[in-house]
Amino acid sequence: MVPNRPLCFRYAPATRFACSLSLLFSLVFLFPLHAETIERDLVIYGGTSAGIVAGIQAKAMGKTVIVIEPTSREGGLTTGGLGQTDIGNKQVIGGLSRDFYRRIAKHYHEPTSWKWEKREEYQDSGQTRTEKGEETMWTFEPSAALKVYREWIAETALELVHKQRLNRETGVKIEGGRIVSITMESGQVYAGKMFLDATYEGDLMAAAGVSYTVGREANAQCRETLNGVQAAQAKHHQFVKGVDPYVVKGDPASGLLPFIDPAGPGEEGAGDKRVQAYCFRMCLTDHPENRIPFAKPEGYDEQWYELLLRNYEAGERGLPWINSSMPNRKTDTNNRLGFSTDFIGQNYDYPEASYAEREAIVARHRLYQQGVMWTLAYHARMPEKIRAEISKWGMSKDEFTEGGGWQEQLYIREARRMVSDWVMTQNHCQQRLPVEQSVGMGAYTMDSHHVQRHVDEEGHVRNEGDVQVGGFPPYPIAYRSIVPKEEECENLLVPICLSATHIAFGSIRMEPVFMVLGQSAATAASLAIDAGVPVQKVDYAVLKTRLEADGQILNYTAPPKPAANFTALDSLEGIVVDDASAKLSGEWLASVLTSGIHQGYRHDNDARDGLASATFTVTLPAPGDYEVQVAWTPNANRATNVPVKIEHAGGVAEVKLNQRERPEIGRLFGSVGRFRFDGKGVVTISNAGTDGHVVIDAVRWVRVK
Repeated sequence: MVPNRPLCFRYAPATRFACSLSLLFSLVFLFPLHAETIERDLVIYGGTSAGIVAGIQAKAMGKTVIVIEPTSREGGLTTGGLGQTDIGNKQVIGGLSRDFYRRIAKHYHEPTSWKWEKREEYQDSGQTRTEKGEETMWTFEPSAALKVYREWIAETALELVHKQRLNRETGVKIEGGRIVSITMESGQVYAGKMFLDATYEGDLMAAAGVSYTVGREANAQCRETLNGVQAAQAKHHQFVKGVDPYVVKGDPASGLLPFIDPAGPGEEGAGDKRVQAYCFRMCLTDHPENRIPFAKPEGYDEQWYELLLRNYEAGERGLPWINSSMPNRKTDTNNRLGFSTDFIGQNYDYPEASYAEREAIVARHRLYQQGVMWTLAYHARMPEKIRAEISKWGMSKDEFTEGGGWQEQLYIREARRMVSDWVMTQNHCQQRLPVEQSVGMGAYTMDSHHVQRHVDEEGHVRNEGDVQVGGFPPYPIAYRSIVPKEEECENLLVPICLSATHIAFGSIRMEPVFMVLGQSAATAASLAIDAGVPVQKVDYAVLKTRLEADGQILNYTAPPKPAANFTALDSLEGIVVDDASAKLSGEWLASVLTSGIHQGYRHDNDARDGLASATFTVTLPAPGDYEVQVAWTPNANRATNVPVKIEHAGGVAEVKLNQRERPEIGRLFGSVGRFRFDGKGVVTISNAGTDGHVVIDAVRWVRVK
């Protein structure tokens, strides 16, 4: 393959990661140092979803393979709490990745898989919905994912070992630009023809001397707009106005409260070494028999949560989580609002830290998050409404039993990123630049969680770094972004910590995509073995043929949206204002489904905070009586009491809509009444006092004759 190095990167090759050996590191070398070398065609370091899928693919291609997992649990985030699958467009997930979600669906078709609720009672309320009759299922309990993986591993006789950590100091043996073997802290040696780094941290890649970066690039580096410091754009997951950052309110001399960066935010669009926030994706339940109430953790420091308390005292009204429902009355719970489960700014050292240092960072994250949940549920300064809702929930007794419901796997949203001959950028995601030699597709919003907490010019606390930009179709991911530069290593592939800028990685970094890239990496490794060539010189035509034969989706053109699910504006009578033309306040999320009016609909993610509103305004062609109709897509998770305010010639009318019921007018619109208008019509829909998801799609005025 001909190198095509982007001019936006000028990194020097990384040196082997160096850190001082602590007593803990000395002790692990008391294990036998002369264990027999284990030789396989493909050695995969990291038993994440990408690593498991890669191993299964290599076996299917007739190769001997071993997967080495540093912890006691395989599956990474897929079995570690991320049961609400983020993907965007499910149609671009093929191959073994899609097979995993088929197996999840098969698992939940078994009556024995439903203990805490009946199958027909479960409602998928997340963004990635499993539609009726679909062969796959995209929401699942961590224990279900682990069961599916272990059955799959047994079925394929995939060799998997646990609790073997790479000796990152001297454990990678390289000869002639190729990895010959890797040695664990235990002294166990694994030799192979090809190697694959399937860790979230990129430890094997870094120890092999492959170039990488950590943090955010400046926008100017690759002609991007969403990279670097993003203080101006950080509107989501934000503090309400007026939250004081000082230990003693109004007194800068008293010092900043914990976790506020005194050096922030930095120059807009400038690069830095800060890393987007991590958290645990909690699996909660409200079932009394399976619930472990939130407990005040040992080491709790109330000052850590002073900003959380002040945010509510300053006017915050929403629930600080995205509590997506999983089967058996469980959840995948994620960060929301200005102060939540993300431990902002406390992970900068993690990517390159020693094992002992990482364990300390993980433990601190767990302490922080346990304290967050106890504070929300039981602290006297929290609003009663918030305490009442949060305290209904707790950790699940039958998940992560060894940790009392708390998992070992921290959500490592981003760590090291390789720098190879091809760097995926914002321009590739938005298809402003073409991508060569696709090995899979990304389809998610370019997404970054907050990176830092700082004091703004008005002297108030703010978060910085959150970016949520979508609206682009699925895009291909280049083969050269998952292989190093040939002069650095000829027999290594990196499907997770691939070569991408911070903001492009924010779109790519989804578990189904990592599985796709894991399968593609294993396929390329197997073909490289067969041809006796470096991974950089694999014949792409041969690779493409095999990937497509195995069901991988390398390019995608969206099919026409079916009329039954999608209604064009010009096909409707009356005067229609779509949600895309409404004035929005608060947080509204675009649906990933294709149903609705015009270009789909938006929802409030069941916030119930009264902060989300949408105002639909129209200039009518003539005064007169009009019937006002509101469009929505019904579902059992919708609110039964959506407030609708209609401003008309005679004043203001207020109506409540039940969005669980199907609209009666053409199965699209529901009437909220007939009113006289003098020329201008205004309808406002909000989520004040609601009891479920609020949907906004369109409002229509139809002249009454």
